[in-house]
Order: sequence, then structure tokens, then C-alpha cells
Amino acid sequence: MQVFEEINTFLSAQNPFVCYVKPNENIWNLLVQQNDEIIEFSGQAGFVFMPFYEGKQVVIPFEGNTFLQGNLENIEKKKSENFTSESNQKEAFENLVSKGVTAIQQGEFDKVVLSRKIEINERISIVATLQNLISTYPTAFRYLFFHPKVGLWMGATPEQLIKINQNQFETVALAGTQLYSENVIWTTKEIEEQQFVTDYIVSKVKNKVNSLIVYDAKTVKAGSLAHLKSFISGEITADFQANDLIKALHPTPAVCGLPKEKAIDFILKNEWYNRKYYSGFLGEYNKGNQTDLFVNLRCLEVENDVLTIYVGCGITKDSNPEKEFIETENKSMTMRNVLIKK
Repeated sequence: MQVFEEINTFLSAQNPFVCYVKPNENIWNLLVQQNDEIIEFSGQAGFVFMPFYEGKQVVIPFEGNTFLQGNLENIEKKKSENFTSESNQKEAFENLVSKGVTAIQQGEFDKVVLSRKIEINERISIVATLQNLISTYPTAFRYLFFHPKVGLWMGATPEQLIKINQNQFETVALAGTQLYSENVIWTTKEIEEQQFVTDYIVSKVKNKVNSLIVYDAKTVKAGSLAHLKSFISGEITADFQANDLIKALHPTPAVCGLPKEKAIDFILKNEWYNRKYYSGFLGEYNKGNQTDLFVNLRCLEVENDVLTIYVGCGITKDSNPEKEFIETENKSMTMRNVLIKK
């Protein structure tokens, strides 16, 4: 298919670009920047790529750049390879979770989202892996983002940060994770975790928007995983615009915790690495009066011969460190299951 041949050309030429497919759609979108400058986001209409907390807020503007679309043909899923990571991080991550649970029990915060990175020393075929990603996760936002001064990222995220059409907006509260089955039963811990996210979003917007509706939580499937998800919708007012709403929501408790500032402080002091763009957000900003942004979950970064998969989970007072480690392993399979060796 022509778009995948184009991607190989842009990668070879070190051209900044993003290729993405929206949830439940069969249309590929390709936006190519005409130079290799880092353009920092300051409200331009474009594809935004935002960090979790620290880092450059990048945009590829629609204006002055090449934007193409086309229909996806049937992509044959290729058998993925079994990659092994360099080191077992089980003990270190479980110690981190235990530290988080202790802080919660001591009243420092109610919830914290803790993460780790899984490094694999292998080279992958970028295009073949992207093709697998697109065909395997039709309900996710699937993307490949490349900038020679930022890096190469790809992912299949199940979580919308916000969708805005004119003055109508929709967001989701998504939390709780287990392997999908026909009869998913949620624990008190998982239900509580999802309610934290819902309550936080409502508290941030209820006095600033009109016609706020909060829907009941439902079980949704994301690849081999199940999550609890609530839709929240409303109407933006004249004195509370799209950018205000985005700033109020990011980062949500689904990626950092509650209260937000205390949780972020704990993450920055206790996680042993920089999340970069993992658990940040990405997507279309102000494209024809519409904004469509997603939280950057279920993602990986490629740096030379090192592949880094980012995974995390929400920690509450009832969290079990070993179970949380297993949850991160399960989440890592979203990306591990589509990798194709070069």
C-alpha cells in the first residue's frame, strides 16, 4: 500500500511526520512536516505530541505542510516475534508499588499511577509493526510519530483525552484493568479506582461548562484487556475554551493519581526514569473546529537498536504489588504482540 512505502521514504530522509488511524475507522491520515525544526505548540491547528510532565510540547501544523488521507486495504497480520527484555524488573517495581501503598495508607494521597519501562535490545521493522498494530487493534487510536529531534513513537491507545466539536465536548474516565473474558467481575479496588477518575474530571469542569452528563461505567474491551469506562459530555462556555479544558484535564488521575500535584511529586521522586511522552497526549488540535486527543498509553519508543515499551497501573490502598506487576506485564503484551523483527 502506497502510504507504507511513503513512510519508509520519510524515515530514510529523516522527515518529521505522523501517520494515524482513528478508533473504528479504516482511513489512514498522514501529515508530513516540510522541514526538520521542532515546532513548539502555542495553539496552532495541527497534530500535537505532548509529554507527561516535562519535555517539549511538539506540534506538526496542518498549515503549510502536506496532509494526505486514504482508505486502508486489508492488511494481513504477520506473526509477531517473541522478544525478551534485558532484565527482570519485578522486585524493583513491586518495591515501588509497596512504597506507593504505604504513602496512601499514611494519607499522602488517595491514588498514584506508577509505571516502568521495558527495554528490549532488538531492531524491529517499523512499517510491518505498524501494519500489525493497525490491524490488531481496530478500536484503538493507532499511530506512528517520528521527528528526528524528538524520536520515534508508536502505539494503540484505548483512552480518549477529549473530543471537541464546535462547543460540544466528550471525554472518558477509564481505569481498572484485567484480562478480558466474557464474564468480567470487577473488584472494589478497580471500581474505586475508576470512580476516582470520574470524580476528578467532574470536579474540574462542573462549574465551568454547561449541560454536563456523566454516564454509568461500562466494561470495554481493548485488545486482550478489559477496562471500566464512563463517558462524560457537556458544552464549553465562552469563558472556558478548548485549551482551558485540556489544561484542566491533563494529566488525569488515570495517568498520575489524586490529588494530582502530590501524586505527580511522588512519581517524579520515586520512578527511576523520565516518562517523556508516555502518558502524555496526542492527536488533532483544532482541525476544522474539531479537536480529537488521546492519552499516550500502550506505546513504545524506538531509539537505534533499543525498543522501550512503557507500562503502568493505578495504585490504591488495596493494591497488591505482585498483582500490579502482572498487570503491567499484561499491558505490555499490547505492544509485544505486534512486533516484527527487522
